[in-house]
Amino acid sequence: MANDGLVVGLDIGTTSIRAVIGERTEKGTIEITGVGISPSLGLRKGVVVNIEATLKSVAAAIEAAEMMSGREVHACWTGIGGNHVDGVNSRGVVAVTGRSRDEKENREIGPEDIARVLEVARAMVFPMDRQILEVIPQTYIVDKQPGIRNPLNMIGVALEAEVHIITCSANSAQNLIKCVNRAGFRVNDLVLQTLAAGRAVLTEEEKELGVALVDLGGGTTDVIVYFQGAPYSTISVPLGGSEITQDISIVKNISFENAERAKIDARCCMAELLENDEDIIIEGLGGRPPLPIPKSQIAVIVRPRLAEIYRMVKDKLDALPLSRPLGGGIVLTGGGAEFLGAVELAAQVFRMPVRIGNPLSMGGLQERYNSPLFATAIGLVLEGNIRDEEKIPDRGTDTKVREKKGQVSFFGKIWEWLKKEFF
Repeated sequence: MANDGLVVGLDIGTTSIRAVIGERTEKGTIEITGVGISPSLGLRKGVVVNIEATLKSVAAAIEAAEMMSGREVHACWTGIGGNHVDGVNSRGVVAVTGRSRDEKENREIGPEDIARVLEVARAMVFPMDRQILEVIPQTYIVDKQPGIRNPLNMIGVALEAEVHIITCSANSAQNLIKCVNRAGFRVNDLVLQTLAAGRAVLTEEEKELGVALVDLGGGTTDVIVYFQGAPYSTISVPLGGSEITQDISIVKNISFENAERAKIDARCCMAELLENDEDIIIEGLGGRPPLPIPKSQIAVIVRPRLAEIYRMVKDKLDALPLSRPLGGGIVLTGGGAEFLGAVELAAQVFRMPVRIGNPLSMGGLQERYNSPLFATAIGLVLEGNIRDEEKIPDRGTDTKVREKKGQVSFFGKIWEWLKKEFF
């Protein structure tokens, strides 16, 4: 649970770490009061490779957010992503439990039936090194009647559930938790980064029509596809902003650090969209004079690599067995979404509507987080707040099932009955 009305999101990325502090208001809404960012040292393609460096970066980001908000952070909702994350769809079916009422059998679907069918749906065999992050209901089927969002209190004999199961590397998850804990903070839970970003930037209409959220990160490009209102597929492409920086470094014969600064200063992938083709001044090494590079030359290097990333994502999207095209199109988040021309280039590759995913306005320091860079961090705050309100029971890190608000487990109902009858 959040401390003293605080909900903290921690987005640990390959190139930077972002911390966002949200405070619950008297009206029950969340207001952003602290934002912190620090360079990410110790990660490669979303995986911790240096615990000491990562924990220092985590501490720096959270401390910056604490300074801004004037509040002390004890726990946070932490994002996880990268090429080790995978998603699979599954289905489970159970018989609805018959309950006697006035000597007539009542086949009304109760919370215990929903909990049982979700447990059956998640009962897949995964390798020992995999950990389940999420089991998200997509749709329910009652007596072969599909398309049911919430079967609670419906009458039926057979209940089926289609779910999306998201797994990750157990070692990567534990190393991430260890970094945050050693930095002095508790991890409330790990949340898939693209799932959190979707919470912050996607509309319900887009999710219903079908939409792909493309998070252009530093180490990887992560994608979550929503279809008919629920997550349908989780995708990761092992290319990101680091490869773009590497291209600039090689072509211009400059250091990786200078190439990264040049990429950020140019912030463009289509030279024809530049209004002023200004020079970027690169510091000379070993007493050499500074090197001026026009922004257009950087854009020319960025474009083919970004187009390649888009094509790799498109190939994976085209392979999905969807019954109809993604009517909601593509939504871009992450650092790569800030390139001038990122939307236009994506529209050329995907041949569908594309927009930038800026986080929803939540009040507070809006100018600080109104950027696709903060989509995941803001989404972690929103997701953490919802999970706090739902008071999801602790089923352990490897058996978590997202249940709808108001549903009580079967064993919980038995315990309540025992207390009422005997205590």
